[in-house]
Amino acid sequence: MSESVDVEGLERKALSEVEGAVGRLLEEMKRLEARTQRAETRVRDVEALLRRFTRGDEDPAQLQRTVSGLQEENEELRSRIEEGREAVERLLARIRFLEEQP
Repeated sequence: MSESVDVEGLERKALSEVEGAVGRLLEEMKRLEARTQRAETRVRDVEALLRRFTRGDEDPAQLQRTVSGLQEENEELRSRIEEGREAVERLLARIRFLEEQP
């Protein structure tokens, strides 16, 4: 009997840890999505600048540096979001497994 109590306690502890990890990952995903939205807003701003540049109002070298930086940041954010989603899926699979245990 004490063995089953220990196993149940360990399972509850493991489930609690997994739930905490999932919660932290979801929060990180929210932060990354917010950063992605900000980056996309900045891309729209850069596109507006590009339209101004084509009229000769902006410095092309500075515009190119800005665009390059935004593209790199956007790719990094997309990669981090994908990694976060994969981690959440793995944790959810673990939770489902723990829930199915007798």
